[in-house]
Amino acid sequence: MILALVCGCMLPAAAQKFAMIDMEYVLRNVPAYEMASEQLNQTSQVWERELNKAQAEAEELYKQYQNDMVFLTAEQKKKREEAVVAKEKEVTELRYKYFGPEGELFKKRQALMQPIQEDVYNAVKAVASEQGLQAVFDRASSQSIVFASPRIDISNDVLAKLGYSK
Repeated sequence: MILALVCGCMLPAAAQKFAMIDMEYVLRNVPAYEMASEQLNQTSQVWERELNKAQAEAEELYKQYQNDMVFLTAEQKKKREEAVVAKEKEVTELRYKYFGPEGELFKKRQALMQPIQEDVYNAVKAVASEQGLQAVFDRASSQSIVFASPRIDISNDVLAKLGYSK
């Protein structure tokens, strides 16, 4: 009777199936992801140059103010200080506008990457359903996985489901 109970408890545990996926590998092999990533990099570089230019202008204004300070009246000093502060504020606002938590880069990344990520998620879900898997773990994001057998890696199956056979 105890043997039957032990076997009965082990049966459901043995029936659970799981797999691993390497999301970095999958995404690197999706051309649309690579194109979107490159587009984001280019846009980011353009905005970074614009920000650097504005920062250099603010620094130049401050240097000119320091060099001319001894020759300026109190009113002129105040106006120059206000101009420097305004330029620095402009730089800060520009940085926040482009690179802030709700900035243009974040919005652009969402617009470009979300459809691709949804396609990958749906492919993972379909492969898991077809293979009767209860759980799929991402090898790329989990640092606690020391070893996983290549037999349980479904990365290539997901790529095939997306139409990018390996």
